[in-house]
Amino acid sequence: MSRINEKDIEEIKKRVEEEFPNDPALQQVHIARKIIAKEAEIKGLSFIQYIRSLGNEAKAGDQA
Repeated sequence: MSRINEKDIEEIKKRVEEEFPNDPALQQVHIARKIIAKEAEIKGLSFIQYIRSLGNEAKAGDQA
């Protein structure tokens, strides 16, 4: 799985906190979604393709 660096995560958190200043729960959801989207971008996949690839990896791990 691709990992994004701490700097990118901090930028994401800052932007999301500005978008949703009084809703920490919504901030967490959007932060997670944006981190996943960034990881997909790093791998050259769409958001949906990346989510599916994670599901396929989990299924393969269950069968081992």
